[in-house]
Amino acid sequence: MRTEYETIKVEFREGVLLMRIDNPPVNQMSPKMWEDFSTAMMEAFEEGTVEAIVLTGTGKNFIAGADITYLKGMKDRDKIYSNALLAAQFLSGIETGPKPVVAAINGNALGGGLETAIVCHYRVAVKGASLGQPEVQIGLIPGAGGTQRLPRLIGLPNAVEMITTGKAIDAETAFRRGLVDEVVEPGELLDVAVKAARRFLTGELNKGLRTTRNIVLRLPSEAEKKALLDFTKAMTAQKAKGYIAPFKAIEAMEKGLSFDIERDIEREVGLFAECAVSDVAKNLIGIFLNTRAAGRLPRIEGVEPAPIKKVAMLGGGVMGSGIVHLLLRGGFETVLWDINDEAIEKAVGSIRKTFDYHIKKRKMKKQELDEMMDRLLVTTTSLEDCSGVDLVIEAIIEDMKIKQDTWKKLEGICRPETVFGTNTSALPITEMASVLKDPGRMIGLHFFNPAHRMQLLEIICAKQTSDQTLATSVDFARKIKKIPIVVNDGPGFYVSRQLGGLMGGAVFLTADGVDGALIEEAMVDFGMPMGPATLADLTGIDINYHVAKTFEKRLGPRYKVHPLTELIYKTGCYGRKTGSGYFDYSGEKPVPNPKVQEVVKRYLEEQGVKPREMSKQEII
Repeated sequence: MRTEYETIKVEFREGVLLMRIDNPPVNQMSPKMWEDFSTAMMEAFEEGTVEAIVLTGTGKNFIAGADITYLKGMKDRDKIYSNALLAAQFLSGIETGPKPVVAAINGNALGGGLETAIVCHYRVAVKGASLGQPEVQIGLIPGAGGTQRLPRLIGLPNAVEMITTGKAIDAETAFRRGLVDEVVEPGELLDVAVKAARRFLTGELNKGLRTTRNIVLRLPSEAEKKALLDFTKAMTAQKAKGYIAPFKAIEAMEKGLSFDIERDIEREVGLFAECAVSDVAKNLIGIFLNTRAAGRLPRIEGVEPAPIKKVAMLGGGVMGSGIVHLLLRGGFETVLWDINDEAIEKAVGSIRKTFDYHIKKRKMKKQELDEMMDRLLVTTTSLEDCSGVDLVIEAIIEDMKIKQDTWKKLEGICRPETVFGTNTSALPITEMASVLKDPGRMIGLHFFNPAHRMQLLEIICAKQTSDQTLATSVDFARKIKKIPIVVNDGPGFYVSRQLGGLMGGAVFLTADGVDGALIEEAMVDFGMPMGPATLADLTGIDINYHVAKTFEKRLGPRYKVHPLTELIYKTGCYGRKTGSGYFDYSGEKPVPNPKVQEVVKRYLEEQGVKPREMSKQEII
């Protein structure tokens, strides 16, 4: 047989064939990869000198799932069904084929990648490898047997959780659940996998007993299956409003998991095709593809980003603390500056608090946090200590003069190549940079609260921002696992303009007598993750107010801050960070804040506005 294909590399090891998938950048199942894979596998089955096969990937990916770009434009359900069925039948052919196949999982095994691994007869994974069925996150379900084989290996409760949430698990968890048979160091993977393949040849391992479709001991009874899936449907209905994929996945398991696995897989493929032609899937796939393309700009193509190893964070408030969390998790040496020791002490406490979740969920030990902070974090009240950093991120008071004065001082302290990033929500970056001798080093790095959890990072180019500064900032965003959205300087940039319209619109409706709770409910039912009042409390009512005042100043008669916004701001209730905003957070659950409710009530009475009935559709 051949030893090289366009996307497959083949190596012989004394009766064991090592088949390596090499389809950059992430080993996706493209049409060409499927063609090479099926040809190579069939040739290996027919080759007399091959007694067993080891399947592995390259780089950080075993197989990162199907290439979904072709699905976005397809509208013919029958064509999608026939293509997906061919893929599913090919994997079944590996499972029932004449020779044992060992999966050497060298990294991410996601979607179709995991479905490929679970048709193999033995699975070895490197430490830290990620395994999952993330299809529901783009409006799809597993379409090559995932809903039928995964429960056989790890039990229905674990499989339902993985499939309906799309969340991946690491190799260590996969081992405990029975999804992989061994977890090894990366350098040991292929040797261990080849040894496992030879254990089939000596009779130590039995291929028939290790064929996934034959494993039925972990399948539930019909009564157990019904109880679990009915409960899952009820829970999913509360969380997945408007999404069909989780319910289609449940249906595949509900009607399947029988002894006739081929029929069950055909049903799964049919449900996959139904999802694939839905508007929900098309839109989610579009979001996924656009997110993946974020930051890929012709302007910086070929521009080498400067290395960022040490970062200064100016300001340790809520935003600054969250950003420091990101820096520490990313392994960056961090210098935290604030105005005095009291502010520093408070900031360090806030930073520690951002790691509470990791400690509570046992993703990190308190000792590990202490060691990380001792190793990476330096605190200071002197700007001189920022002299050796590669990047400065500023999140101090939203005052143009104070910011400009700070940047002028830093220009005399930092190296010429140090990037200056401001976290301003709305102040013009071009004006801020105008006081610098080299305004090309200035860029906007607009994080969103809570910074350590929100995925987006808005990168704002001033008029003179250099290509080098932009390329470095986009690269930095990816290193801290943010999605970069690059925009030009303008009032409110992009995100604040959008949020301003949403939250400002909610205030106008409230001032017209529409019940605030109904506005929240309407927007959540529409598909927003939270209502405008909840969002305002999260981002900070004071921040939103200052952004709105900036709009008023820069847009002139086109924009006017509503009087009710002024009154709510004057309450001093700025949201979660102050313990109350539109809602009071002092109890176990948020409740409407009586102080803000009274302000609204008094305003409506003074204006002679009566309660107004309005449908959710009208609100939207």
